[in-house]
Amino acid sequence: MADEPIYNHSHRAFLQVFLARSVLTFEEAQPILAAIISAKDGEYSSRHILPADITPADLTTYISTLNTELSPLDLEIRSSTIQSAKPSEPSEKVYALVNTVSDDLTQLATTHSPDDIAFVKRLLDAMFETYNTRSAEVCAVREAQALNLAKVRRESGVGGVNGDGATQGGQGSSLTMVQAQEVLGRLVEEGWFEKSRGDYYSLSARALMELRGWLVDVYNEEGEDGEKRIKFCEACGDIVTVGQRCSDRDCICRLHNHCLQRFFRAHPDHKCPRCKTHWDGDRFVGEKAARAQPPRNSAASARPSAPTSRRTTTTTLVDDEVDEQDGEGQEEGEDEEE
Repeated sequence: MADEPIYNHSHRAFLQVFLARSVLTFEEAQPILAAIISAKDGEYSSRHILPADITPADLTTYISTLNTELSPLDLEIRSSTIQSAKPSEPSEKVYALVNTVSDDLTQLATTHSPDDIAFVKRLLDAMFETYNTRSAEVCAVREAQALNLAKVRRESGVGGVNGDGATQGGQGSSLTMVQAQEVLGRLVEEGWFEKSRGDYYSLSARALMELRGWLVDVYNEEGEDGEKRIKFCEACGDIVTVGQRCSDRDCICRLHNHCLQRFFRAHPDHKCPRCKTHWDGDRFVGEKAARAQPPRNSAASARPSAPTSRRTTTTTLVDDEVDEQDGEGQEEGEDEEE
């Protein structure tokens, strides 16, 4: 199919699809683009375009043309690869319409109440602080752990957030279990969260693209422990919430599972590109990190988590051993304070 760099009604129709669905894969885009091109007036109106006729280059051309028109509106169609749980699983790229400027939790404000947003902030604090430690970078929460955050703790000062990452509007009100389950279901349905077969909730590829700037601003400001919570893939540069980590705890090198094989084909020595430690492949990021047995004396060498001045965490962490207990990290932290 020939390139169509001129913005026309077919591009507008394709943009409407993104406005309605937010996220598309190439396979989902093929029949849509085929139908749009077949219906429009012009060079291709004389014959029916099949989904198989649409190539990745065609999709890239349409997206490039749309991004040129969307740029003044601070919008952009970006792509990212879904973070698979296993290196052997086929990777799938997704395309999402994102806001390039106001990439914070106010993105959800049009469809969720302030109490819902406060609940989401508590979930993100749990994903990237409570269950993202030196000994276990889970970056996800189990359903029971998520529901445990429905109730506002008295030390929690989390409410909605503004563009600077500061809290606003107080800490919000507690949600019932039913309300929390409904919010979680909507977040999955809207494409912000993903739920695994192991009942873990994590940020979707769309959310990682849209909230990238906000996540870095909020969770990568160094606190007393000097730890930066958001790590990036050494191969592709995207945020890693599922993958592998260097066996040296002090090294920040991380790799997505879908980037591993390609990366080590180019680096056959299987050494960390940063610290040159041998890459064992048995240190994980994501849900698998919660199931992995921590090395002996890990609690003694782990540093406690501490909130930074930019945010108020939902729990008080005692040490990394508390972090690794399913659904009990928050409650034990509160008992310590009381």
